[in-house]
Amino acid sequence: MNATTARPGPVQYAVLAVLAIAFLYPIWWAFSSSLKPAAEIISDPLAFDVAHANLGNYRAMFADVPIGTGFANTALVLVVKGAMTMFFCPLAGYAFAKYTFPGKDLLFGVVLLTLMLPTLVLIIPLLLEMSTLGWVNSYQALILPGSIDAFSIFWMRQSIAAIPNELLDAGRVDGASEFGVFARVVVPVIRPGLAALAVLTTMNVYNDFVWPVIAVNDTSHQTLQVVLSTLAQNVTGNRVGADFATVWGEVLAAGSIAMLPLLVIFVLLQRHFISGILAGSVKG
Repeated sequence: MNATTARPGPVQYAVLAVLAIAFLYPIWWAFSSSLKPAAEIISDPLAFDVAHANLGNYRAMFADVPIGTGFANTALVLVVKGAMTMFFCPLAGYAFAKYTFPGKDLLFGVVLLTLMLPTLVLIIPLLLEMSTLGWVNSYQALILPGSIDAFSIFWMRQSIAAIPNELLDAGRVDGASEFGVFARVVVPVIRPGLAALAVLTTMNVYNDFVWPVIAVNDTSHQTLQVVLSTLAQNVTGNRVGADFATVWGEVLAAGSIAMLPLLVIFVLLQRHFISGILAGSVKG
């Protein structure tokens, strides 16, 4: 009896449609509400009249809030920190997966052990370290801590461990150096895992709030999430008599803009991301 691939029926499609609406509606509501006059956000929060749509909340938000500075700082941290993660963590994973050296299992166990430490436990030691180095209120404090993290090393180690050793030996026989084997043989094979790591790293850096709000306290180094957290205070401080509706209009405008980069990145990399997530679930 030949196995046949089961296809979703009407019930499954209906369930998926309901779930899609449930997940997408908050995004639509935030974006559509950001285009409404501030008073209508409070008086009729669920309705949206295209005829009344305007960019007033966006213009006011850009005038009241240094969101451009937040985007620029976040982009800088994301590019540099992401590049360090995407370069060093696969190399560390490759070493743990394919090399044998004294203390490898113990060292890898220590790396995994750090995954059990809550982030809040590490904040005070990291802050004292940054203070000793004179890096408080600097980009170094935002970029270096956590740029090479245990989860990324573990993720890459699991992806690389599935590569047959014979494939690596073939590269060495062809005269490739060890780094050449990694760059020309390993990297093309683990591309889905790298794409998944890139998406996860982007999300973690982009959404990070606790460490940036502690490591820097001057506006010139604030990341986007820190700027968003103080948005309401900035609006009321820069505009005399700003009411609750005005604040919410600008908050929704800023939130809508902040969502766009992650949505674009996920849409562009979703196929590789899903393949990378599922890569370790199938064996054979």
